[in-house]
Amino acid sequence: MNGNGDELAEAALVGEHVQGGGEEQAAPSQAGRGPGTPEVGVLCGSASDLPIMQQATGILERFGIPHEILVISAHRNPDLLDEFARTAEERGMVCIICGAGMANHLAGAVAARTALPVIGVPLSGSSLGGVDALYSTVQMPKVVPVATMAIDGAVNAAILAAQILAVRDPAVRAKIYEFKESLAEGFKP
Repeated sequence: MNGNGDELAEAALVGEHVQGGGEEQAAPSQAGRGPGTPEVGVLCGSASDLPIMQQATGILERFGIPHEILVISAHRNPDLLDEFARTAEERGMVCIICGAGMANHLAGAVAARTALPVIGVPLSGSSLGGVDALYSTVQMPKVVPVATMAIDGAVNAAILAAQILAVRDPAVRAKIYEFKESLAEGFKP
């Protein structure tokens, strides 16, 4: 790796890079932040994980939260994953959602390298139906926390990410309240 971010740019081509949830919004004034700067990183361990993890990006778009989705394997691309995790905060991210199947280590590997909140989504792509991914995500050692969702729980991961942002962003908080009120009529993705 040359450390100039080219590898992350190439990883973005594997998935998709979204500069806002369908509309450009000015981010709250903070160092390293500008309009459209991704606030949430969504990582997949494999391209086959994209259909489930794109459910998270759909929710983030609904709330107008700038985000990016990348495919980076903790096992096949450890240096790239390390660069992503170590630079996420300086690139303006507020939290990271990681989805992977089998005996995945994606969320834990990211959580070990950043102070940002990490949300793990165990995925069901294995012969064990995702139980292996659930155990590897939820059984993190002390001092390396990962907020773990249900198997294939990408929607809840995105809602939790939005709630984390809502602590400091009244506009996101208002959208979450509107969303929760709409749930009386049933959830519509």
